[in-house]
Amino acid sequence: MKRSIFLFLLFPLIAAGQDSTVNQCKLIRETDPFTKETRISTGFIFIKGGSVTFDADKKEVVVLFSIDGGEKCFDNNSTANIYFEGIKSKTTVRNGGTMNCEGLFQFVFRNSNSTTYLLQKLMTQKISYVLFTNSNKKEFKLEVAPPEQEIIMKLATCLVNESKTLIK
Repeated sequence: MKRSIFLFLLFPLIAAGQDSTVNQCKLIRETDPFTKETRISTGFIFIKGGSVTFDADKKEVVVLFSIDGGEKCFDNNSTANIYFEGIKSKTTVRNGGTMNCEGLFQFVFRNSNSTTYLLQKLMTQKISYVLFTNSNKKEFKLEVAPPEQEIIMKLATCLVNESKTLIK
């Protein structure tokens, strides 16, 4: 969680350095000075109502959504319904992060040589929107425009493929 908040505080620096029109596979690579472990990130991808970032280390892959607006408290009972373009069904995911009131919602996956079903969908299918339900049953909708749909798919693919190289 501390790393997520740290990345969130670096938001202006990451946003200014990210060029989404050139190479879609530019990932941010950091090495922890104490543990010498490498962590990779896509940086923030801005969508209507918030942003999303994909992060990975040798243990896990984390998809972190940051939702704008008020009453953004999420706990382990909070859910996100992901609606993919061209598919009528939804995919429901529980918050994998800690309880917070900063609008941070996480999907956490174990980093392994095989890709989980949801990560595979994020890499291959365009997200239309994500509907978050907070701890008070209030809903927040993040809509994803077509340009961001492509960016999310490409960066998710790059990060997941690169994350496999971190496994020892």
